[in-house]
Amino acid sequence: MFSIEKFGVYLSRLRKAADMTQSELADRLNLTRQAVSRYERGESFPDVSVLVKIAEVFSVSTDELINAGGPTAGESAILENVVNGGENVVAAEFSDIAGLAPILKPSILDRLSKNFSKKGIDISEIIKLAEYLNDESVVSLLANAEFDGIDYGILEKFMPILSAQSKLSIFENILNGEMDWHFLRVLMKYNDGFLLDSWVEAAVIEGALPEECLKML
Repeated sequence: MFSIEKFGVYLSRLRKAADMTQSELADRLNLTRQAVSRYERGESFPDVSVLVKIAEVFSVSTDELINAGGPTAGESAILENVVNGGENVVAAEFSDIAGLAPILKPSILDRLSKNFSKKGIDISEIIKLAEYLNDESVVSLLANAEFDGIDYGILEKFMPILSAQSKLSIFENILNGEMDWHFLRVLMKYNDGFLLDSWVEAAVIEGALPEECLKML
């Protein structure tokens, strides 16, 4: 799994081997010294354009910089595609997307996740990406998610970062019988700006949900 901490250690070694201060490297990269310091401490990862400049400064390839982070083969392929400006970036494994999520732009993550929105993914995997993806992509993934084995704890972690549209998608899964109706308790705890009460009442009247659901309102 790609590690920005390992990348930071490697960057620090390159800088020291070149007898450069963080300030000198920052000047070469048109950044602040604090930005370089964050890279070296593994607190952040350079944008693609900065990564290319780093490679030029130290006369190394971008591949060498990427591999310093210890990526999986899938992660390496994604990062190399992004650095080279590839528009058709794809991921073979969902875990590769999750591993790189903190350092990739939402637009790239959206493209990567499209292939997986067409087939079932365990909801616990979607949770790992939800805070990094645009709302439309989360909804698309949820529409085909596999809810087997989901528990209240997992759903509780998920709710604070979901949009109203994403919550509606979960409610529809409950109506369709893909999720137990008892999960409404969690959904109702995060019922901000969300017309859940009216929908539950309507669903009970139509017989889509049991009357016990009204006690949760």
